[in-house]
Amino acid sequence: MREFIYNSWNGVMNAEINPLKHIPDTNTRHMVLQVLAWMWCIVFSMYMGSIFVMGVSMIAHVLFLAAIVITVATFETAKNNPNAFKLRLEQRTNGYHTPSRTRYMWYNGKRIELDKNDVGGEHE
Repeated sequence: MREFIYNSWNGVMNAEINPLKHIPDTNTRHMVLQVLAWMWCIVFSMYMGSIFVMGVSMIAHVLFLAAIVITVATFETAKNNPNAFKLRLEQRTNGYHTPSRTRYMWYNGKRIELDKNDVGGEHE
């Protein structure tokens, strides 16, 4: 049963397995999947006999598919470019997490270099 559910899920939601894999543009692929989801929302609401159900179902599908797309994009970015998740502040401050702990300070718009051997703070 578990394998059936896994294969069914991948057959619909995995863009590398389902027939939508032949669409090269990821945005177009997502839009086609979204239109299919809306189609199923309409079918479900007609079955239930309520327009309200259709609206709620469409919103739920949009949120659900958007969450999947964001998750997959995050995983792909982590796999292909792990440095994308570094804090920009950390990159600008040579590995220190706060500007006040860097090896320089700014005063009146001028950069003041600090002693390289000074550990900084009150930790002397």
